[in-house]
Amino acid sequence: QVQLVESGGGLVQAGGSLRLSCAASGRTFSNYAMGWFRQAPGKERENVAKISRSGGTTYTADSVKGRFTITRDNAKNTVYLQMHSLKPEDTAVYYCAADRRATGWGTPERTYDYWGQGTQVTVSS
Repeated sequence: QVQLVESGGGLVQAGGSLRLSCAASGRTFSNYAMGWFRQAPGKERENVAKISRSGGTTYTADSVKGRFTITRDNAKNTVYLQMHSLKPEDTAVYYCAADRRATGWGTPERTYDYWGQGTQVTVSS
């Protein structure tokens, strides 16, 4: 079992920055690839970033490429999502998720074994 707790969300003006954190506890964090997802009201959940077990490989969705960066610190059992140049359309609940099989980018949500409870990000115009 892995417990994931997101933090760092909040209200920010367009053009601003936020850094989300996802702290993991339970099984060995470095055994899991980690992803960040988001879900806006009335929309499907979207995978915005993913990072390999070691952190050596990362993926970001086209919608956030160049603005969002995913990193991880396996010594701290934490994965981060640094968000710059935020736009109102980035408003969503952001979730982190753990993928034990470390599948690649674009795999279905059911690939992920554990999910956090989410943190709200609101970008005002």
